[in-house]
Amino acid sequence: MKEKSYSHAVKNLTLSAMFIAIGIVLPFFTGQIQQIGSMLLPMHIPVFLCGLICGWQYGAAVGLVLPALRSFLFGMPPLYPNAVAMSAELLTYGLVAGLLYSRSRWQCVIALYRSLIAAMIAGRVVWGITEVILLGIGGNVFTWEAFVAGALLNSIHGIILQLVLIPAVMVALNRTGLVRFYRENRKAQTSDAN
Repeated sequence: MKEKSYSHAVKNLTLSAMFIAIGIVLPFFTGQIQQIGSMLLPMHIPVFLCGLICGWQYGAAVGLVLPALRSFLFGMPPLYPNAVAMSAELLTYGLVAGLLYSRSRWQCVIALYRSLIAAMIAGRVVWGITEVILLGIGGNVFTWEAFVAGALLNSIHGIILQLVLIPAVMVALNRTGLVRFYRENRKAQTSDAN
């Protein structure tokens, strides 16, 4: 049993490292699309996938580390306040998406959408609160208009991309057998068989 859980932890750590690598590289590709490149929110996708596939602990850790690591390596996003606020936001995405999805009675496309939408709302609220605190420390003001623009208007392309791409990836992984959807009674039968 210890060997199985050790193997599972190594697998999740390896996948988490892969998601960090994807999150570091992906903005280089989307940045080439001048009009909407930054609006596609490329670092969000691997964080959501990590939370859904590896679990909320790994998704939260990847979300926390990714923006700061990319800021230290490439100077983008700027560390203060952008990368700090993004770290709080992405941590929330990985945590909420992974936690809600893992607690769903059925892991299916509907559970995916519920988890994603709840995580998106929670993450944007955390981002807004973090911006208010960080900018307040610097003597600046984070207005309601800035929140609506940053959380919704400027990121609508990324939100749509996430709502299309992430379930498509999860369905493809289910079809290949790499990550399985399940119903609650099947999960109970599987654990009883072990």
